[in-house]
Amino acid sequence: MKRVIIFTLLTFTLITSCKKTDNKADGYGNFDAPDAAIISAQTSGIIKSFNVEEGNVLKADEILGFVDTTTLHLQKVVYQKEKESIATQLKNIAAALEVQKQQLFTQQQNQKRIRNLYKNNAATKQQLDNINGAVALIQKQMKATQTKRDNVYASIGRVEAQIGLLNENIQKSILKNPVSGTVLIKYAQTGELAVPGKPLYQIANLKTMNLNAFVTGSQLHKIKLGQKVKVFFDKNKTQNIEIPGRVIWISSQAEFTPKTIQTKQERVNLVYAIKIEVKNKKGEIKIGMPGDFRLH
Repeated sequence: MKRVIIFTLLTFTLITSCKKTDNKADGYGNFDAPDAAIISAQTSGIIKSFNVEEGNVLKADEILGFVDTTTLHLQKVVYQKEKESIATQLKNIAAALEVQKQQLFTQQQNQKRIRNLYKNNAATKQQLDNINGAVALIQKQMKATQTKRDNVYASIGRVEAQIGLLNENIQKSILKNPVSGTVLIKYAQTGELAVPGKPLYQIANLKTMNLNAFVTGSQLHKIKLGQKVKVFFDKNKTQNIEIPGRVIWISSQAEFTPKTIQTKQERVNLVYAIKIEVKNKKGEIKIGMPGDFRLH
């Protein structure tokens, strides 16, 4: 009877030992969103509308609200009036150029006539010099008028650039979501002051998650980039959920094991960080959730 009991105990111990060995993970870590991004304001002003809540699933280019643009619109009106005022000078300049062109044409005709007379000794040197001087004077006046016209065009260009900048800032005042994903944290509220660079919310695509895990130096040779592994996370107290994973990054430098996930004895050991990519199709994996992996 004793032999039967001893044999039964040994068998149970062996089975239990094998079960523990089979279920032993090759590494532990926590899940994180690889593409989490903090979206910031791009312009200054009071947030007039901001339709964002934590947990919202947003699409790319979805409009979420806007920042007050009253000041920008008023500045734009001022610049538009300035542009109109400057542009009125062009009519006067164009009219002056037409008059100068006509004067130049008349004087050039006189210049030809006096040159011919001078060749035939019918005009004096003084008359020729006077007409040449008159033609040169009008040509200088025309160049001055053309320079004035170019300066007006340059002034209009500067004002248009200011208007363009205002239009761009007005567009930036529209709060548009840049990437698809789930809102993780909301930092701003309607009525608050938006400042360029000030965070509004954090968003991440939770359809793909990373398990940030650690392996010892003795395990490192077994792991390669692109390698497929089994990833597990808790379903309940006694059951795990298994999903396929793929190694996408292996650290080239050793580091101490994080204190939060290992025993004191293991904390003195050097380990290597790795990242394992998994698909989160059902949304069961949450950021910060613990997990482990096993090599095939």
